[in-house]
Amino acid sequence: MLAGVDRISHEPHSLSPLVLCFLRPVLNLVALITSPDPSVRNTALESVCARASGGELLVATAELDAFRRNADNLYERVRALLFLAAIHRFHLPATLPHLAHTIPRSSVALSPGVAAGARGLIPFNSFELLLDRRFEEAIDSLLAQQVREGPSDGISSALAAAYHRLGFQTLADQVRRSVRAVRGNQWMFRMGHPADQPLRIRSELCERGPGGTYPILREQTPVRMDLTHSAWSDIFFLGMDFPEGAKVLNVSVETVMRDWRLAKSWLRRELAGGKPGSEKSHGA
Repeated sequence: MLAGVDRISHEPHSLSPLVLCFLRPVLNLVALITSPDPSVRNTALESVCARASGGELLVATAELDAFRRNADNLYERVRALLFLAAIHRFHLPATLPHLAHTIPRSSVALSPGVAAGARGLIPFNSFELLLDRRFEEAIDSLLAQQVREGPSDGISSALAAAYHRLGFQTLADQVRRSVRAVRGNQWMFRMGHPADQPLRIRSELCERGPGGTYPILREQTPVRMDLTHSAWSDIFFLGMDFPEGAKVLNVSVETVMRDWRLAKSWLRRELAGGKPGSEKSHGA
């Protein structure tokens, strides 16, 4: 289809500019992220990838990776990362048996003599980087392995995990920056030793009573137990489901579901102007 394309650089993310230009009208995933038209921006990734060949998906992942590395917009960067995770997890592996016949080797950054899906070994160094949460370095290492050995289920699986975790790490970093920017929260980021902890135990709690026992402290402030408060922002950005969130809060799943329903009812009522019974019109 694209025979005669000159061979290009062996950089891990490089693809022939001619190939990119040729395939862009067919599979322009960057447009799904940056388009000002909601009908384009809200297009489901699956509906686009279902019509794409393996070669087009490989080109699209290279284009998305280059885009997210240079994107200044947080939304665009995170969405590109999640697109990459979905493609490597659900779409690209199914096309690997036909990938060698879809796009010529001269148009993708693969070493000579490498067949798509040939081995699929994940370098131990890449695995270590994933465990250390050094996702950018892990992605670079895995993409370099893809150049040497060709695309495979194993490499795509590892890339999907790295891109997915990097997306949520990017969101978590933004939350930390937002929290750190509030003057009253800065003490949380200045502790390098337990002695730096600004919170102190009240002196009466360290004194024995007449029976020789210390006072019992009972916490009655429901900040972390309030399922509509900050705990849920933590759970959201960590990508937890209800059972995982219940474990973190040390409550039952039933309690989480019940309080979540109450929170949604309250939110609907407030959005409707606080009118009693207004949440019923929106359904459960």
